[in-house]
Amino acid sequence: MKNTAQLALAAIILVLAARCPAAHAQALIVDHACTEITWIPESAILQAKATLHIAYGHTSHGSQITSGMSGLVEFANRGGKGLALPRNIFAWKRGGSGGTLDLHDYAMGGDVGYYPDWVNNTRAYLNEPANAHVNVILWSWCGQVSGKYANNKLLTEYLEPMNQLEKDYPTVTFVYMTGHVDHSDDANNKAANQVIRDYCRANGKALFDFADIESHDPNGVYYPFPNDNCDYYASRTGTRLGNWATAWQNNHTVNVDWYSCDSAHSESLNANQKAYAAWWLFARLAGWSGPTCSLSDLNGDGTVNLLDLAILSQHWLETP
Repeated sequence: MKNTAQLALAAIILVLAARCPAAHAQALIVDHACTEITWIPESAILQAKATLHIAYGHTSHGSQITSGMSGLVEFANRGGKGLALPRNIFAWKRGGSGGTLDLHDYAMGGDVGYYPDWVNNTRAYLNEPANAHVNVILWSWCGQVSGKYANNKLLTEYLEPMNQLEKDYPTVTFVYMTGHVDHSDDANNKAANQVIRDYCRANGKALFDFADIESHDPNGVYYPFPNDNCDYYASRTGTRLGNWATAWQNNHTVNVDWYSCDSAHSESLNANQKAYAAWWLFARLAGWSGPTCSLSDLNGDGTVNLLDLAILSQHWLETP
């Protein structure tokens, strides 16, 4: 029975794989499709801890990633989501001692919205002899991405400087990010984040898609008009319809399906999802192949559909 299903699902995968643009094979896009923490092999987690030395610069919104990562440690220890991994496997701290991931939080002052400070702070940090081992740089936005786009500064104050840093520090991986969603400036926010996505796909960059993660609940349901606190609306000017995070939390079991943690400006589930995606990013940077194609809206319809089934089926086929 499973052999028949394997043939059918494999056929789907082959057809859909042909539809994935070539840029996807080169760019590393981490988005809402990369939040299934149980898919990441233990070996990939250990490899990330053995090889990565990460510096992260951010202000309040960016702290959702690291606060989520902190909460994940005990959640996994207690078997949340059915995880059965060594104790404290997701632990992290600056220096990476005691088998933890080496992640220097608040390594560089400010966030990527403050130009040229973020560029100067990056160079100063990497030029310090004590930081010569750092091989991953993360910067997140606060609320400035919409204004950068509206004022035609997204290229000159973000994309071009980041690309120049990559050239100047070729042994370091610089991870691009979209800004958090912003219902109050929805059009500019969406346009800015799409420019960043398109640039990363076209140029083979690594992208942590902050906005895409907070536009989808864990079931893959897409909310086209969300806010950073996970409220969602009927349209750009329409009424508030609810909060996808609190709704999902209320229908699932805390400490089993999700965990409570700090999540600046938002809900715990948002930080949960970003923590899972962060570990996906780190595993991929350390060499884990992961799925062959992003689940993120490949056919442009903004919904979970047959393309998602192909990835799920591929994972299923690989399971003994």
